Amino acid sequence: MTETYEHHKVEIANFIATVTCDRPPVNAQTRPSREELIDIFDTLSDDDDVRVVILTAAGKMFSAGADIKERVGMTAKAGDYVRHNRLTREFFYAVSDCEKPVIAAVNGPAIGAGFALMLACDIMLTSEDAFFQMPEVNVGLAGGAAFITEHIGKSRSRAMYFTARRYPASELYRLGIVEAVLPADKLMAEALSYATEIAAKSPTAIQTAKRAFGTVGEMPVRDAYRYEQSLTVALSHTEDAKEAQLAFVEKRKPVFKGR
Repeated sequence: MTETYEHHKVEIANFIATVTCDRPPVNAQTRPSREELIDIFDTLSDDDDVRVVILTAAGKMFSAGADIKERVGMTAKAGDYVRHNRLTREFFYAVSDCEKPVIAAVNGPAIGAGFALMLACDIMLTSEDAFFQMPEVNVGLAGGAAFITEHIGKSRSRAMYFTARRYPASELYRLGIVEAVLPADKLMAEALSYATEIAAKSPTAIQTAKRAFGTVGEMPVRDAYRYEQSLTVALSHTEDAKEAQLAFVEKRKPVFKGR
């Protein structure tokens, strides 16, 4: 199944949804494109035919970030910037809070809000020619620090932000931020490989695991582990858990129903 939106395309096959940002020439983000992506990810969260999502982009740029032309004159109307900021926040959280794991297949440079969009995903794969940059201070902005400090240490994150230097994909791989760096022509195949492995597992277990990752980071280790154990108890009563254990004993492939 393929559905085409104004700024995105969504393809669903074999429990995998591929969301492609398509706003030429550089996939810059605007209010309409952000509202559209929020709607897409909210829908995919509720779609039982989707177990994992791949987020990528058309062309040679993953995203150049916010469309600066849109901000000119934004303060002319009271409350306009407040509404804009609220939408921007929810744009990133629609991806990070998606009920299904999200794999970023970063096909080129990810700049500013484009870099933050990548960091909102669960697993990040990039092409060899991708680079990453936070040029916010160059254009009178100051957003995204929270996203990069979640993944990058104090000195590097501040250097990246204050200088607006470009960092190659190889450096992010060295730092353990991205899962893999690949030739451009092999990027989507690798993303599909990861997605296929995830889609073959119990969707109930995978969604529970993602929920755990999104919760335990703010908790003391002892409390976090106790919380995870409570999730395990709940999972043990599901049909999928019983099927997984029976299939293991019977040495066969499990058949999951998502319940």
